[in-house]
Amino acid sequence: MTELSWAQVSARRLQRHRLRTPAANAAPDATRVADVVSAICGAHAQIASAAELSIGLRVPGTTRAVVRRALWTDRTLVKTRGPRGTVHLLAAADLPMWVGALSALPAPSWERSVVLLTPRQTEQVLAAIADAVADADLTTAELTEEIVARTGPWAGDLVMEAFQDKWPRWIAAMTAATRAGVVCFGPNRGRVSTYTSPTRWLPDFAPMPGPPALAALARSYLYAYGPATPAQFARWLAVAPGWATLLFDSLDLTEVTVEGTPAWVSADDTDFPDDQPSGLRLLPYFDAYAVGCHPRERLFPGAAAERALAGGQAGNYPVLLVNGVVAGVWHQRRSGRSIRVTVEPLRPLDAVQQRALGEEVERVGEILEGKASLTVGTVSVGPHA
Repeated sequence: MTELSWAQVSARRLQRHRLRTPAANAAPDATRVADVVSAICGAHAQIASAAELSIGLRVPGTTRAVVRRALWTDRTLVKTRGPRGTVHLLAAADLPMWVGALSALPAPSWERSVVLLTPRQTEQVLAAIADAVADADLTTAELTEEIVARTGPWAGDLVMEAFQDKWPRWIAAMTAATRAGVVCFGPNRGRVSTYTSPTRWLPDFAPMPGPPALAALARSYLYAYGPATPAQFARWLAVAPGWATLLFDSLDLTEVTVEGTPAWVSADDTDFPDDQPSGLRLLPYFDAYAVGCHPRERLFPGAAAERALAGGQAGNYPVLLVNGVVAGVWHQRRSGRSIRVTVEPLRPLDAVQQRALGEEVERVGEILEGKASLTVGTVSVGPHA
């Protein structure tokens, strides 16, 4: 059995996530954007600027305009709900795999506990959504009108809890609609989200069958985050660990140990670098590397666990990554083109790292199409501020 050090695992993940220090003055390469998003199994996009930064940091020369063009003009990216039901940018070419896999996941317990639609009503709502968004970008209010017109007033009943408000009944089918590939996000209309059909990205779109889609997704996950355990894969997808264990048992995987702890990689992907993890990066909210890599105590060592995690959850703070592990937090505040970046290191940075930090802050400004300045000091805002 292959014995691996944490340094080998960390170096491989940095390489797979394209987080090694990029070449200086590299020309933009829009064709690589979708490939990089595919390699990291999607970019979290609840905060649009965070997704743009996650991608831009990994593709030299890329700006937020390049990412937006890939999403809304070239349509090599698609905005939809991915792992854990959270909003992600995914590679459009991967959408059949994602939809096939997500449709085959067991329903979470919270979803089974609230029944607002009968199976027949859910079918009617899904058909109505597909018809309404076939050639249109619709807001929630517009989609509600279209669905009610196609199904009946019951679909618009305000019965679903929504913070301090109520949503129409049909919203209970939105998770199923996303998983089935019936709907994805369209371009925002001002500050309002719209929804549309994935067939506008992939005209011949059809989900992969469940079993091969799940196998492909597991291999993609292990490429980006391996070696990993079934429990870690289950946490990434928000499913039961026992279900993930059965899936791993059905695949052609190779067991390794990471400093004595068993983990798995795909049987045809067992190469690991011998060099040390290196480089300094500023990762935004919910960056894939910070959220998906485990064990968390290795990625967030010592004081980083207390400072950069929120109740054990990763992603709520943008993090300073030094040599593959979290070594601080940071925050940006924008006013026009001016971007004030405050970085709070948790340990002293040497001269080389200080210079790298300045270059990274400059890169953040370039990606977000502004002028960034650096302050090293305490980050005073709380999580997800």
